[in-house]
Parts: sequence; C-alpha cells; structure tokens
Amino acid sequence: MTNRFHRRTVLGGILAAPFVSRANAQAATFKVGTILSVTGPAAFLGEDMRAGVELAVEEINAAGGIGGRKIEWFFYDGESQTQRALNATRRLLSQDKVDAIVGGGSMSGIAVAMAPMCEQAGVPFMSTEGAMSIIEPANERRFSFKSTADDDQVLERLAAWCIKTNQKNVALVADNSGFGQSAVEQMKIVAQRRGLNVTYESFNPADTDLTGQLTRVRASNAQVVVCWTVAPVGVVFLRQARQLGIKGRLVHSYGFVSQRYMDLAGDAVQDLLLLSVKFPVGDQLPASDPVRQPIVDLSGRFQKRYNRVPNQFVGQTYDAMKIVAEALKAGGPDKVKIRDALEKVRGYKGVSGVFNFSAERHSGLGSSDVVLLDWKNGRFNLADYA
Repeated sequence: MTNRFHRRTVLGGILAAPFVSRANAQAATFKVGTILSVTGPAAFLGEDMRAGVELAVEEINAAGGIGGRKIEWFFYDGESQTQRALNATRRLLSQDKVDAIVGGGSMSGIAVAMAPMCEQAGVPFMSTEGAMSIIEPANERRFSFKSTADDDQVLERLAAWCIKTNQKNVALVADNSGFGQSAVEQMKIVAQRRGLNVTYESFNPADTDLTGQLTRVRASNAQVVVCWTVAPVGVVFLRQARQLGIKGRLVHSYGFVSQRYMDLAGDAVQDLLLLSVKFPVGDQLPASDPVRQPIVDLSGRFQKRYNRVPNQFVGQTYDAMKIVAEALKAGGPDKVKIRDALEKVRGYKGVSGVFNFSAERHSGLGSSDVVLLDWKNGRFNLADYA
C-alpha cells in the first residue's frame, strides 16, 4: 500500500507487501512510524531525513531484522504543517498501532506538538528535531527522546570558542519559531554562566528583510554575531550583514549547515563559521575520533544507494532509527521496556556523535560532539575541533 502519505516497508524493500496481513503484522514485525516533511517549506530537510530513516530500515531488515522480526515502516508526510502532522500522529497511534515513532515532522514546532500525544499513548518517540522543549522536562516527557544535540550543548561549545578567542560580546539573532526561541532561552543561561555579554534580536522565519535588526546589532559592536534559523532568511542575514559592514564574526546555527544555503549566499559566506555535529567533516576528523569511521562508512553506502552525498540531516535520522532498533531489541514489544532501554543507551557510536541517554537526559549528544565548520572550495571544512 503506497500513497503520498503512507509507505509500509516490510522484508527489506520499499514497496508494499500486501501479503503481510494486519492480523499477523504485530506478531511478525515491529511497527515503526515516521513523520517528516517532504513537501512545504521544510521539504529541503525532509527529503534527506526520510532517506536516512529509509536506509536504516533497509539495512536492519536486510540483516534479518530485530531478533528475527522485520521492521514494518509507516511513513507520512507532515507537509510542514503542524495539524497535518498531528493527524498523521493520531493515525500512527490509533490505527497503525506502532511500537515507536521516529521523526517529528522536520520542524521543532511540530515535534513539540507531537510529544504530548505520544506521552498520552505511552509510545516511545525519537524526535529528529532540535528544540530542547521536545524532551523537557524529562519527568513529564517520559517517552520522548531526540537524536540531535541540545541547544545548551551547542551554545556551550560556542561559548567555549568565544572565550578561547577572547570575544565575549555576542549578538544572537534568532527566529521566533520553537527552534529559535529555545536557543534564546538557553543562551541566557549559558551567557550568565560563562560571562558573555549578549544582545538579542528576533525575526520571523518568513521575513525577507533584517535591516532593522542588523542595524541595531552593528551599533552594539558585537564581536560575534550568531544567526539561529533553518529558514532561507538565514541567507538574507548573511547578505545584509555584509552590506551593512558588520565587523563581528558571523556564525550560523547547526540547522543551517546546508550546501544549498551556502550556494545561495555566494560570497557572503566568506569567513562564516557554522556550529555543527561532526558528520559533514567526517573525513577530516582525527583518526582517533570514535565517529570518523562510522561517518565515512555510512557516506559510502548512502552514495551508492541514492547517488548523492549525504548531509547531517541524513545522519540524525539514521542514528535515530538505529538507536530505536537497539531499544526494540532489548525491550520490545513492551513499550515501557522500550522506553527504559532507550534511557540505558550508553556509548553508542552513531554518525552524529557518541550517544549517552539517561532517565534525566533524553538527548544523547554533548558539547564534545559539536564542532565549528567553515565553507571553502565547495565543501564544509573543519575549522575548530575541541
């Protein structure tokens, strides 16, 4: 059964398997649902994110499944719309009766809205989106986890670099989405702890002009100017910052690590730094780094399967599915045991970093998994490795 919103994958393929009846599916397979946005504004993220989950499912099923049980994969397009994604979530929980959900619509705001539904249903939810509010507070988000770095860990990494380079005057220009505002909340905490002086500016992800905000930033004499968005307006930020002659070092958040954006920005990316997980520069990591080889290996398999170079969005969904598979192996089909197994994941070497979950912390990456990149010679390069 295949349509725009639903793809069920059984026995390692990506086509429907109508001979697997619903009556026998629960006993024969593990059911995993995914909601990502492959249409709408977030589609440029969703297509790669879907491919990451798809490849992980194919590899797991080709290797014999999880304890002999294949993954039956239900995919829905969230269409970059919260209500569409919530309708799909409701279907996964009540009709498809999935054992777990991997992927929160490719947008933090969608994932935040999905989490309470999964909590109420008692179904483990591995978000592939960024905002900390998806999983916090942990005692209220018992079934919600995520495969991305927390904003506080990313900002801690930024603060360490600012202190190392003696640049304590910072401006944070963040969009007013859940993703951007989560960063503002955490920056206030990190800045106080680390002694940074921070100026804050806000914008709408649909904006096409940031002149007002950037003029105020220029007047603040910030040494480091950070933009926090996954929207195309981040390109406007770069171009207008250059036009206004802002002297502070420009930095973009991990949600902007996209070749598409670098190409659109053109010369404005000169001297730009980007906060990122290690995936885009796996081949440049020291040989001693525990995730170097997993990244190189996955990149090769992905290029063979999809005939294109993977990005970090592929990596974060690939990791998410693989980690959930480990929990299904340890706890399935009991959903409480699956959740408990996720909390016990330690030292898992993914392609985004080394994951360590706990009952108190439902995101597994730390500041040591974050690096600073630049863009030169048509690719991302390692600029600062802690």
